[in-house]
Amino acid sequence: QVQLVESGGGSVQAGGSLKLSCAASGSTDSTYCMGWFRQAPGAEREGVVTIERDGSKTIANSVKGRFTVSKDNAKNTLYLEMNNLKPEDTAMYYCAAGMCSWLATLRPHASYNWGQGTQVTVSS
Repeated sequence: QVQLVESGGGSVQAGGSLKLSCAASGSTDSTYCMGWFRQAPGAEREGVVTIERDGSKTIANSVKGRFTVSKDNAKNTLYLEMNNLKPEDTAMYYCAAGMCSWLATLRPHASYNWGQGTQVTVSS
């Protein structure tokens, strides 16, 4: 089991920026990859971006050019830098760890380890 703790959410105006962090601890299996998902009220959870151990990334079209994912392997910490935020980015953001091939689909899966989430609110 991997324990994930997100931080860095908040409220910003459209066009602003935020940087989320996700600290991982526990059994960080070498086959695991990590990623960010989000869920807006009344909507299904959706994948935002995932990163594999070799650094390759899968990014949702809706955030391409605005969001950047990075990982500090020494600290077991995943980051999500979000720029030019839009009101439609408002959601609870979750960090996930799971099988790399599944995470690359950007689809949530019950087998993932999830963090508790951090709220991002973007006002117009």
